[in-house]
Amino acid sequence: MSTTTFKTNPQGQVGRSVSRVESHAKVTGKADYTHNLVLPRMLTGKIFRSTVAHGHIRAIDVSAAAKLPGVHSVVTGQDILRIIPDPYYGPAFHDQPILALGKVHYVGEPVAVVLADDPHIAEEACALIMVDYEELPAVFDEVQAGKSEVIVHERLKPAGTFPDLKHLAGRTNTNIALDFHLKRGDVDKAFAEADHVFEHTFRTQQVMHTPMEPMVSIAEPGHQQITIHTASQSPSFVRIEIARLLGWQENQVRVRTGTLGGGFGAKLYIKLEALVTALALMTRRPVKIALTMEEQFFTITKHASTFRMKTAVRKDGTITGRECEVWWNGGAAADIGPRVTQKSGFTAPGPYDIENVKVDSYAVYTNLPPAGAFRGFGIPQLVWAYESQSDIIARALKMDPVAFRLKNFLRDGRPQATGTIMHEAALHLVLERTASRMNWDQAFERGTGKLRRGRGIGLGFKAVVAPTTSVAMINLSGDGSCIVYSSTVEMGQGSDTAIALMAGEVLGIAAEKIKVSRPDTEVTPYDMATLGSRSTFHMGHAVRLAAEDVLVKLRALADEVGEADSSAANAATLLRKKFGMQAGNVIGVGSFIPAYTPPNYENGQSDNITPNWMVGACGVEVEVDTDTGHVKILRMENVVDCGTPINPKIVETQISGAAIMQIGISMFEEMVFDENGQLRNASFSEYKIPGMQDIPPAMGNEVAQAQQSNGPFGAKGVGESATFGVASALAEAIEDAVGVRLTSMPLKPEAIYRAMAAARGEPLDTP
Repeated sequence: MSTTTFKTNPQGQVGRSVSRVESHAKVTGKADYTHNLVLPRMLTGKIFRSTVAHGHIRAIDVSAAAKLPGVHSVVTGQDILRIIPDPYYGPAFHDQPILALGKVHYVGEPVAVVLADDPHIAEEACALIMVDYEELPAVFDEVQAGKSEVIVHERLKPAGTFPDLKHLAGRTNTNIALDFHLKRGDVDKAFAEADHVFEHTFRTQQVMHTPMEPMVSIAEPGHQQITIHTASQSPSFVRIEIARLLGWQENQVRVRTGTLGGGFGAKLYIKLEALVTALALMTRRPVKIALTMEEQFFTITKHASTFRMKTAVRKDGTITGRECEVWWNGGAAADIGPRVTQKSGFTAPGPYDIENVKVDSYAVYTNLPPAGAFRGFGIPQLVWAYESQSDIIARALKMDPVAFRLKNFLRDGRPQATGTIMHEAALHLVLERTASRMNWDQAFERGTGKLRRGRGIGLGFKAVVAPTTSVAMINLSGDGSCIVYSSTVEMGQGSDTAIALMAGEVLGIAAEKIKVSRPDTEVTPYDMATLGSRSTFHMGHAVRLAAEDVLVKLRALADEVGEADSSAANAATLLRKKFGMQAGNVIGVGSFIPAYTPPNYENGQSDNITPNWMVGACGVEVEVDTDTGHVKILRMENVVDCGTPINPKIVETQISGAAIMQIGISMFEEMVFDENGQLRNASFSEYKIPGMQDIPPAMGNEVAQAQQSNGPFGAKGVGESATFGVASALAEAIEDAVGVRLTSMPLKPEAIYRAMAAARGEPLDTP
């Protein structure tokens, strides 16, 4: 059973529930996925990967692989140097070689590539490559790595790409890529004067994004140019970074994306694009590399984390001080981890009004697969910790957990930990609506015998990433038809439909009649990336401004030809009068970047850290089997603040999808490594994601009746909000049912059973 509560707009386009514009192409098999693209003379590449976690490369023997019939060539890092003298890339640090050079940093790092017409031959040849390594000590734990003498990268080269990371330098002779610090008030005094001090450590595990479409890129060489067809969430960044690597102008690099079969952050920045580009330029033939599902585990993951939290509380439940130390396991490449460390780090104290705060947030290199952006951008890891501790504190003080939160929540007009004044973050409303949907104040069936029931509730918030830029163009053709040109990537979140609705709202045209162009950097204008729930806010404003620009030009055209009607619906008539035939275009352009004040390097303070806050809460009821530790989620209620929902129908699926994804991460998803850094479960037969049996039988969703006055049409992002409170709500519900508190994810049955056995004083063998 699913219940949904949304407001709808009976007039205009924004607020209409419409089906996704690409849905027909998907269900008929006509969607333009990059995997389906075949080019003449195209070679396929298969990657040979490191089998050791840390080591110097003594020698690579590719002779047997090169002799296999059907193999075109075998390429190593030394071969890449002939095409690209400095083949290192990355959005924060240039710390990823296109192929390993001199050293490997984790099991699974690309070392060589076999090219062939037949992918099966290339795969067979990979097994014939031999590498001699001088193994080095490795470090895998994020806290240990931050203090270890085992150094993953001896030299750090800051990328200098993004304005909020311009100060990046890294710490020489350490594994710390970025350390972010925030200080407000006097934390030591708060602890000295506190009635209660609570101190806990919470941990999260490394997981993988698991988009159903694995990563794929194709490079097509031309005359002094390269065209890259790629499943990417950031085509504009790919063009900039490939041009930098090659020393070319941006107009020599063309990046095209089709429909993406999911992304969740996995397909951001550079993944395969630099490799296929180098191979295509070497062979002068198109080159395609498509990863298997297993290979995705070695390409990009979600940060594991360790969060140490200490909180000062008065007898009445008021939080007076909080100290946070967060260690982010970035794996062997920083990717965008430093941005996660900063952007999420400043929310570590939670959505609470705390006068005295100290935050230390560290991005750390280890010898594990790289970690980067993942749905929630670090926020779910933090919410897991601060909301779990909220429940622990409320229990210790014998306070209702909802009342404890409402007592301490930030209110509009109060400063967040950075000093930025909170505006239009509906924390109270979202929590109150969640509690109401859960019938929180009413008794419920607690279960009998071995099956015990409990409830939990949790809430988190997230700052939209800033500063970032979006540009849009709108073209009204001679017949009055309309195309929106945007580099926002459709990957299942319904962005094309939302863009059409927002353009139609301004132009007075039905969304179904508006075409939204696929990203193509030779055609569509710049957009920083499709990430962090930024597109509705940033691209929405750009589209709005472009549409308004069209209306201004239509008014001028109407005046010129003596027409009273300057509406977009009358564009064909205006253009015919202007040119004497069906001809011409009216083109509008909109560009948007929000105001932003970078945090002070010394204390992390900023008076404008973000243009808006996304809020999401979750309530759950569970049943725990005390004989086995198995948990069944009986009910889940999700409430979010996304301002005005542009398309309520899509918002419903965004909320459900986010919550279900977080169920998997909370309950059973985990990348399991042995003591040598070897991944033990890189397949769906061993790495479990949620299936139909894991979805709660009762699942309700609601958008809080809130407005975002600085958002386009009152809107802001929603794709991540329902991930925030799931894990902590589940942990609280489990404790409410069986009396044990877990502080490490995932909340697997074995962990629950062991905690119950320990509480009963029963000895158990060490796992």
